[in-house]
This record gives sequence, C-alpha cells and structure tokens, in this order.
Amino acid sequence: MPGKMAMIFGASNILWIVFAASQAFKIETSPESRTLVQIGDSVSLMCSTTGCEAPSFSWRTQIDSPLNAKVRNEGTKSTLTMDPVSFENEHSYLCTATCGSKKEEKEIKVDVYSFPKDPEIQLSVKCVVPDVYPFDRLEVELLKGDSRMKHQEFLEDMERKSLETKSLEVAFTPTLEDTGKALVCRAQLHMFETDSEEASPKERETYRELQVYILPKNTAIHVHPSTSLQEGDSVTMTCSSEGLPAPEIFWNKKLDNGDLQLLSGNATLTLIAMKVEDSGIYVCQGVNVIGANGKEIELIVKVAPTDTTVSVNPSAVLEEGSSVNMTCTTRGLPSPKILWSRQLSNGDLQPLSENTTLTLISTKMEDSGIYVCEGINEAGRSRKEVELIIQVAPKDIQLTAFPSESVKEGDMVIISCTCGNVPETWIILKKKTEMGDTVLKSIDGAYTIHKVQLEDAGVYECESKNKVGSELRSLTLDVKGRENNKDYFSPELLVLYCISFLIIPAIGMIIYFARKANMKGSYSLVDAQKSKV
Repeated sequence: MPGKMAMIFGASNILWIVFAASQAFKIETSPESRTLVQIGDSVSLMCSTTGCEAPSFSWRTQIDSPLNAKVRNEGTKSTLTMDPVSFENEHSYLCTATCGSKKEEKEIKVDVYSFPKDPEIQLSVKCVVPDVYPFDRLEVELLKGDSRMKHQEFLEDMERKSLETKSLEVAFTPTLEDTGKALVCRAQLHMFETDSEEASPKERETYRELQVYILPKNTAIHVHPSTSLQEGDSVTMTCSSEGLPAPEIFWNKKLDNGDLQLLSGNATLTLIAMKVEDSGIYVCQGVNVIGANGKEIELIVKVAPTDTTVSVNPSAVLEEGSSVNMTCTTRGLPSPKILWSRQLSNGDLQPLSENTTLTLISTKMEDSGIYVCEGINEAGRSRKEVELIIQVAPKDIQLTAFPSESVKEGDMVIISCTCGNVPETWIILKKKTEMGDTVLKSIDGAYTIHKVQLEDAGVYECESKNKVGSELRSLTLDVKGRENNKDYFSPELLVLYCISFLIIPAIGMIIYFARKANMKGSYSLVDAQKSKV
C-alpha cells in the first residue's frame, strides 16, 4: 500500500511540473517589434504577460530619454500612449515586466515621419541686375504693389575688378486678387557723392503688371431632374469650372473606344426625347489658355419592359399527367425581373415563381387556367397571358332512365347521360336497332320520350368522348303494353265479370218458368221451388 501511494504521489508531481511549465511567465508586445507613426498622430504600445496573475510593469527608452507618453497599467496589461507623436518619440521603448523573482523585457521601435500635405506648385519672380560694379554696394528689392516681397544687400568682398550680374528671386503662389498689381524690381548702387553731373544714376527700377493665370479646377455638374431617366424623358445638365482666365465649357460624350464626341460649347446641355442609346458617360471640360479640368457623369435611360412573350413546350393543351415548360422573355433597361403568377377566379394574381421558366410536372385537370408572366423594372411593367388546358379522358359516365328502365306504354321517360367534370366532352345518345344505330337528338345529354310506345323498348347507348379518349355506357328500356295490364285486370272489370255469372242463369230460369206458366195459364214460385226440390 505505501508503494502504491508513492507511485500516485510521484505521478501527481509530474503532472504539476507539466502544468507549471505550461504556465511559464512570458511577455508579449503589440506591435511586436516596430511601428511607424506620422508626426501629429497618436499611437499606443501595449505590453502584456501570461503565467502571472499580478505582474508589475515599467517603461523606459533605450537611451533613458523622457518618455513623452502616458502609462496605464491594468491587470496583466500595460499601455504606453503618445498623443500627439513628435520628434521626441523617435526611440526604442523597453517594456519590463516583473513577477516575483522573474523578469522579462521586450523592445518596440518607434519611427516617426511627416508627410501631411499634397505637393504645391509655386511660381517664382526673379529680378536680375546685369553688369554691376562695384557690386558690393548694390541693394535690390522686389515689391508686389506696395508690399515688399524680398530685399537683399550684396555686401561681398571683391577679389577682382569685374562686371557682375546679380539677381534676387522670390517664390510665390498667385491668387485672383494679384491680377493687375505691379511687380517692381528696384536696384540701388550706393556710391560716394562727386562733383560730376555726368555721373550714372544710382537707382534703377523695372515695372511689370502682374497677370495671373489659374488652371481650371473645381469643375462641377448639376443635373435636372435626375441621372436615371425613362425613355422619352428630357434632361438638362449645367457645368461650371473655376480658373483664370475664366474657362470655356465643352460637353462631350465618351464613346466605347474611349474617344470623346463633341456635343456642345455651352455651359448647359439639354437632351430631349431620350432613347436607350443616349445612355452613357458625359464629360464636361473647363478649358483656358493654360490647361483643362474635366468632370464625368453617367446617364442611364431606363426603358419600361416591352415585347413580353411566352413560349410553351410542348403545348398549351396537354393530357393529364404530362409536364410543361412555360418560358417568358422581355426587353427593358435595366433588365426586367420576371414574375410568374396564376390568375384566380376573382381576378387576383397568385405569385408562383421569379424564374424565367415555369415548369409544371405531372399536371392535373385543376392546373388548367390562365398563367401570367410580368416583366418588371423601375420604368414600368409588361404582362403576357397564356391559357393552359389540361385535357382528361371521359370517365364516371352515368346513363339513367327516369322514372325507371321499365315503363308502361304511354308513359313519359327521360334517358339521361352525364360525364363528371371533364370539360369539352361530346355526349352522343344512340338506340341500338337491327338496322343499325340511331342517333337521338338529345339536349345536354338528355333524351325525352313523352308517350313511350312498344317499339321504344330496346338498348340505349351513351358515348362520351373528347380529344383524349372516349367511354361507353348502355341500358335496356322495357315497355309493357296496356292490354296486358289495365283493360283485363282492373278491379271494376273483375266485379262486373263475377256479377255476370249470377245474372245470366237467373234470367234463364225466369224465362223458363214464364214459358211454363203460359202453358198452364199461371205461375207459382212456391210450386216451382217445391217441384225443383
């Protein structure tokens, strides 16, 4: 037992060592080792640990310079934030994490840059003073109107006597307000006073009026009523552009090969009764002597769906159990969406499918009806109807005789034939005779005999048929004659018949005794009875 406990204890120690190793103290940084930040932006460096519940953190630069940043410690994470970033933040930052006797350190390099603006194009003005001597006494200044742009004195040591050309240059960006102002280049040569009146002038200046040219820019297009139009609509597009001198406006249409087709030299372009081919990209250009600036806009002429057609395969008239494909096509811009529906008995439409082809498999008679295909887009809709007829062979034929198949001569009888709910079924009533079949003139499958005769007895046949098939039914009509019925066997006739058997013998006896009495001259009923007894 002790040996077993020792084994268990040893195994638990091994598991604890494996667990402790898996939870070793580690440090991680984000970004991992290096980051690039623009001057003026903000950046945060993060340092985190694993394998320690309550580490302590510290930050420093590689050369122990000020951090110029804020530190925030939170659990197993420490964040160093620089906002805004400046030249002073271009260092390698070290994060040190301590957990008990363990210590880990990791470095993040921060590189800074500045590139905040788009390039600028600047013009320059240069003032040149040629052949000057002594140039160490030359003073030059550039003025724009009454404002001095730049000033310089050329106080240089002259190593030799020579004529020198000196210049002064100023870079500036002209504005519209500068137009018409004077640019003045003024040079002064400071010489000692002399008595000679023929001395050269000590001040010279050159004047030039400033003419500012500005490349067209900020070209804009206004469209009324919209860039999305329907066929037949009109549209007006107005273009504007800034520049100096004021830009001319040109309207073009971009062709499929990328070339431009000139349409107008006016600021406003109007298109009327637009068609599909008027869709496309239109380009407005502002142009002056130093360049051009353009703006594009796309017009879309939407066309309501049209020419909607439906093709049915194999046919719109089918036998029950067949399958059918109904395919709908339509034209329009943008491309119309297809919607298949079925028209209900109240005229409403029951949506069925948004596919181009509507397929019915193993059709039944109740699938018969009107199916509607609609092409729909933003400009409108177009519909096409198709009637589907599912034919069923005649079935459930009923052939009856009313009031009965056995009637008396002189009675009225109606022979009627019906055939379920199968549409477009022809019903033919016939009487079978030895001479052949006789077709009866029936009304809605019913044939009426108002006073049936003996010759009306026989076999009657109903044939129900349509394009799909046919079915037969027959019955036998039995007609009984009157002489075998009412004349001989009526109750009145039977009573009269019985009375006649009693009256005739009585009359005969009376006649006999009357004759005998005539012979004797008298007649006695008593005597007659007695003698009979």
